[in-house]
Amino acid sequence: MQQSTDVSNPHCQSGRAWVDEAIRRVSADANRSADTHLIPLRLPDPWPEWGIDVYLKDESTHPTGSLKHRLARSLFLYGLCNGWIREGTTIVEASSGSTAVSEAYFARMLGLPFVAVMPRSTSKEKCELIEFQGGVCHFVDDPGALYEEARRVAASAPAESGGGHYMDQFTYAERATDWRGNNNIAESIFEQMGQERHPCPCWIVVGAGTGGTSATIGRYLRYQRHATQMCVVDPENSAFFEGWRDHDPSYVTGKGSRIEGIGRPRVEPSFQPDVVDRMIRVPDAASIAAMRLVSELSGRDAGGSTGTNFWGVVKLMCELRAVGAKGSIVTLLCDGGERYRNTYKSDAWLAEQGLDLAPYSEQLRVALATGNWPG
Repeated sequence: MQQSTDVSNPHCQSGRAWVDEAIRRVSADANRSADTHLIPLRLPDPWPEWGIDVYLKDESTHPTGSLKHRLARSLFLYGLCNGWIREGTTIVEASSGSTAVSEAYFARMLGLPFVAVMPRSTSKEKCELIEFQGGVCHFVDDPGALYEEARRVAASAPAESGGGHYMDQFTYAERATDWRGNNNIAESIFEQMGQERHPCPCWIVVGAGTGGTSATIGRYLRYQRHATQMCVVDPENSAFFEGWRDHDPSYVTGKGSRIEGIGRPRVEPSFQPDVVDRMIRVPDAASIAAMRLVSELSGRDAGGSTGTNFWGVVKLMCELRAVGAKGSIVTLLCDGGERYRNTYKSDAWLAEQGLDLAPYSEQLRVALATGNWPG
């Protein structure tokens, strides 16, 4: 008679106590942090009389200063609950900065080594923030080589010390967050909009880096049967716009984005095109001109991806005005401008990059003054 076989997984048995404590710590971070603020933007007259309101969801107030804090928390919980992260595991991520800052924070919380594989062009300020959290910056010259290099670094971590785990935000962002609710960013927006004069926004405007935020919001809108439409703005050199327009998930540009945190050289696996109602391509100079304007209007120091968002917002405002519609638009203040002192906020850097903000600043000024989108 054949004997039955019974084998236990030593990692599951010996490491459960550590994983339980790690999950408690990561969950406690969310529990003790107040939700981010939803800020009404002070639009110039006569926009209030026209019945059009704009709100900024200020994600810069997270403990690590950006929208990516939410993603990092979700990715750590996902990895812990899947058994991929154990005591001693070296955490590796392919990141242009903000995700790495947030993941380094959680890795340090759990006593785990962290390596960020990132383009050499990443801002000095972001590198310093990663290192402040105890992370190590590992640079590559080719943005397209990030993924394979991150896998290689994770695979080379000593197994006896816990091995390595490549977090792979570009694959797992859309599934690590519960899009049905559980205090995700979409649920938070609608709860905070509940007492406003237009509580159900006409549009929510976001950029795409992994595609996780647009996937979460777009799915939530459908799940809750909201009439709100999802608009994704995309910077120069990014593959998302053409990939969405042409229904081509294999589209690549082979170029990195100058607007850190959004835009990718390929259409990432987490990007869910069918939950996106509209996409707007935004020139880099327009993103930075809009970044400076939204800082003036809000009194908050905004980064480049917030500017990309705001360019799309102003265009949509003018379209609502053109048909006499009233309503609200919500977008994200993704991170603070202090991370870009030597790039987007530097006139010398702009000149070096050949970026002229003047025509885009004028276009925004005319749009806000008249309610008409120039051109």
